[in-house]
Parts: sequence; C-alpha cells; structure tokens
Amino acid sequence: MRFLYIIFFYFSVFSLQAQNTLKYQEGNTTPNVSLQDISWISGYWTGEAFGGQVEEIWSNPLGNSMMFSFKLVVDHKVKFYELGGITEKDNTLLLQLKHFDSEFRGWEEKEETVDFKFIKIEGNKIYFDQFTFEKVSATQMNIYIMLDNHKEEVKFVYHKQ
Repeated sequence: MRFLYIIFFYFSVFSLQAQNTLKYQEGNTTPNVSLQDISWISGYWTGEAFGGQVEEIWSNPLGNSMMFSFKLVVDHKVKFYELGGITEKDNTLLLQLKHFDSEFRGWEEKEETVDFKFIKIEGNKIYFDQFTFEKVSATQMNIYIMLDNHKEEVKFVYHKQ
C-alpha cells in the first residue's frame, strides 16, 4: 500500500509541475496560425527569475518573423543571453533560440538551435512544445518553460514597460 501512495504522490507532483506546458506529439496536425495571432507579445518586458532580473524584448511581426532578445542579470552581472525568434511558414509557427554566456560565447553548436514547435492557441495562451505564453493583461505576460528533461516547469512573470 505504501508503494501506491508513493506512486500517487510522484504523479501528483509531476502533473502539478506541468500544468501550463504541453508536449508536442509528432504526427499531430496543428491549426492554421499567423504571427498576427500572437503579435501581443511584441514589446519590452521585465521581470524576475532564477534569483535575478530578466528582460525580454520582442519585435513586431515583419518578414514572416518576430525576433527577441533575453537577458538574465544576477547581482548586477549578466548570467546569460538568449537570441531567437518565431517564424511563420506553411500556416504554422516555430520558436527557435540560441543561448550565449555573458561574453556572447554560444552554448549550442554553430548550426544548432533549440526549437519549440507550435501546438495551439487556446484562450489567452499560446502553446509551443514545452513553452507557453500567457496573456494576463495588456501589461502582464507569463511564460512557462519545461526544464530539466521534463522535470520542472518554470514560470516567468513579465510586466510590459
């Protein structure tokens, strides 16, 4: 019986951690979507995460893409950057990014990106594979990201500047 409680506890905790992100299932079809459907993420956003301050800047849609920059600052020092964007192709979206240390040395190999396939838009949420944007208001956005090989969902609370 104790074993069943442990199993129940494990699945309860895991399901709570992943309540805002979805996993992309290969072979599933996604609804048609355009960058105009998600253009509300454009702007200059700031918040706190990982023990520091974060900023994220998203461009308006142009040329079938929206680009962004991200920076994490802890104790007045840059810990890392991300650069990337969302591209529109064949009526769907793809979120791609690359990480850089504080001296702009890339984490990924030269030709490699971290990719998040589009899943769906539902209500005020945009779902990519293990990455979700949530519009709370015109001046607040939450981003949820699944980290550590599907073990931890992290929430970023952003405010538009």
